[in-house]
Amino acid sequence: MSQHLARLIDNFQNKKIMVIGDMVADIYLEGKISRISREAPVLILEHCGETVVPGGAANAVHNAATLGGQVYAVGIIGGDNAGQQLTQVLNSRNVNTQGFIIDTSRPTITKTRVMAGGQATVRQQVVRIDRECKQALAVGIEQQLHGYVRENICNMDAVVISDYGGFSVSPDLKKMVIEACNQTGIPSMVDSRYNIMDYKGIKLVKQNESEAASAVDFAVLDQNSLSKAGQFLLERLDAQAVLITQGPEGMTLFERSGSVSHIPVSNKSEVYDVTGAGDTVVVTMMLALAAGASYYDAACLANLAAGVVVRKPGTATATPAELRTAIGEYTQ
Repeated sequence: MSQHLARLIDNFQNKKIMVIGDMVADIYLEGKISRISREAPVLILEHCGETVVPGGAANAVHNAATLGGQVYAVGIIGGDNAGQQLTQVLNSRNVNTQGFIIDTSRPTITKTRVMAGGQATVRQQVVRIDRECKQALAVGIEQQLHGYVRENICNMDAVVISDYGGFSVSPDLKKMVIEACNQTGIPSMVDSRYNIMDYKGIKLVKQNESEAASAVDFAVLDQNSLSKAGQFLLERLDAQAVLITQGPEGMTLFERSGSVSHIPVSNKSEVYDVTGAGDTVVVTMMLALAAGASYYDAACLANLAAGVVVRKPGTATATPAELRTAIGEYTQ
């Protein structure tokens, strides 16, 4: 088993994967605690630095590139500094960002976290400021997005839609991507925080427990209702497989063949931060499928990749070397 999974890592190097979705710039403003303000009962921070990290669909892009995929990123950015910095970060990872459509009428989606700390204190998030436009794309911008996807999608080995509800993925774009992938036999997967039922016909669906519960109108998912939710999503979306991630309980894979597989986490004791782990799961699974893996083997590899990134703080990535190490540890 370990040798088989390791070969998949070799085989998905340089596979072409298109990631379409809401590109987010996660901005971290670092400050050293100076004193309490006289103006209000708040901290005064001395600015120490600023870092831009790929978030949202851009985190999925970053993960796929780190794993060795040849990534084509498709989404909307603003004509602003955040968009420029996000593009630069991804370009430095050899990501193809020609699919970034610049819309000067809206900002790049940003989540700015102000982080405070000192030499003898723990670094903590003080406040988060979100910036995004909550309106549908203009017709001209959407046409540019469609044009790029239509021109390039047939050359892909796998396609991922990463929908965070930021209006980058319109109903027409969903339909066009699903139809193009199905007509050409390209593996397609959606990870959608909202409106998963709008993705009928896509081959693979990823949801976490709370998203799946919401989609099928359950309060929570226990073992019995989890099975019902998985089967419901399979049938209603006409999918080939549904993967429901369950945090510390691992993940469960439902396949059109009737197979249901529960995959436990690789190491509960070393979980540090689950932020962005879902993006890691999605792109690892899709790269594995592009390399010829079965749904089950792809899910096992994705589970191990998630086990790597949750040991790191913040939105993190897994390298092929780290994934090979995880395979060795898990199969000992």
